[in-house]
Amino acid sequence: MDIVFIRELEIETVIGIYDWERKIRQKVSIDLDMGFDIRKAAQSDDIEHALNYKAVAKRLIAFVGESQFQLVETLAERICAIVLEEFDVRWVRLTLHKPGAVSGSRSVGVRIERGEPQP
Repeated sequence: MDIVFIRELEIETVIGIYDWERKIRQKVSIDLDMGFDIRKAAQSDDIEHALNYKAVAKRLIAFVGESQFQLVETLAERICAIVLEEFDVRWVRLTLHKPGAVSGSRSVGVRIERGEPQP
């Protein structure tokens, strides 16, 4: 399976369970691996046959920037659903980082995989 990826996509959003977190915007960082067969794009050298990672990034920036979830788990599920439903992707692995959430730690978060990986 071929993988198209996006690394360290940083977006500010409202995320968290505490009252003070509901009043501010915090940065989250997204690492995304998307299962996509790149052979047709490679053969044609045409963006119409490729997974347009810029379009994926723009969609996620808009969605996450407007969202107001309490849990990173909920945000992660919704991001994966968008990628699977709106783009021609059969499998996605997402790592969602919430930097600074735990004192002494660079980042915390979740890693999930959704969809059906191809052999």
